[in-house]
Amino acid sequence: MPYTKFHMAGVMGWPVMHSRSPRLHNHWLRAYGLKGVYVPLAIEPGRVEAALRALPELNFAGCNVTIPHKEEVLRLADRADDAARTIGAANCIVVQPDRSLSAFNHDHIGFIAALRAGAPHWRGPDGPAVILGAGGGARAIVYALLEAGVPQVRVVNRTLERAETLTEDFGAKVSAHPWDRREDVLAGANLLVNTTSNGMTGQPPLEIRLDALPPKATVNDIVYAPLETPLLAAARARRNACVDGLGMLIEQARPGFRAWFGIMPDVTPDVRAMMEAP
Repeated sequence: MPYTKFHMAGVMGWPVMHSRSPRLHNHWLRAYGLKGVYVPLAIEPGRVEAALRALPELNFAGCNVTIPHKEEVLRLADRADDAARTIGAANCIVVQPDRSLSAFNHDHIGFIAALRAGAPHWRGPDGPAVILGAGGGARAIVYALLEAGVPQVRVVNRTLERAETLTEDFGAKVSAHPWDRREDVLAGANLLVNTTSNGMTGQPPLEIRLDALPPKATVNDIVYAPLETPLLAAARARRNACVDGLGMLIEQARPGFRAWFGIMPDVTPDVRAMMEAP
C-alpha cells in the first residue's frame, strides 16, 4: 500500500494552550484536502533546544514559535532569513529535507497587513508610534513600522535595558522609555501597540490610562484572547480606531503554512468568522 504523507506542524510557547493557531491551520489543512494535524506544543523555558531538535525525528514539517521563545529559537536554528536576523527573533521554524532547521520571521508581515486592513486610514509617516513591550513581537513590529516610514518609535518596557537594546539595534528613530512613563509618551502619538501579554486571558491586566493619546491615534493590541481586550475597549470608548490581534495571527500564518505544506492559503470571510467563534 503506498505511503501517504501525513503533515505535522505546531506552535511552541509557554503558555500556549490559549493559542488559536491550531484552529486556523487545521481549518486550512481540511480546506485544501491535506492529511495532517497542527498541535499546541507547551514547551517550558530551558527545554526549547531539545524540543526543536526533536522536530525532524517526529517528522514535523516545522512549527510556529510564540512567547517567550522567539529570540532563543533564532539562536538555536541552523540558519535564518534576513528579517529574522535583523529583528533578532523568529516565529517560524521550517524543517529542511536534510533535517536542518531554518528560522523565519513572519510577524512583521502579519502585523503590517492586519494594521492596514483594520485601519485603512493609517499611514506610517503621519506620526510617532508607541510600543508597549520589548520582546520578540515588539522587535518585529518596530522593524515593520520603520519599513512603513514611521518617523519615531517610542518603546516602553518594564526593564528599561531591554528597550534600550532596541534603540541600539534599530537606530536613532527608536527611543527607550521606562514603564512609569508609559502614559506620558502617548502625547502626540499616531499609533499605540501593546505587544505584552498583559490583558491576555489568565495574565495580569494592562494598566494604562489613555488620556494623553490623541483622538486620531490608532490602538492595536496583538493579544487575541480575549479578542476585545480591556485596552481596546477603553480605546473604543474614546473613539480611537482599534485593531485587534486576530488579523496579525491570521496574516502571519499564511507564509508558514506555505513553507510547510506547499500552499499559500487564502484569507476568506469564513476564516475570520471561524477564528472569532468562541
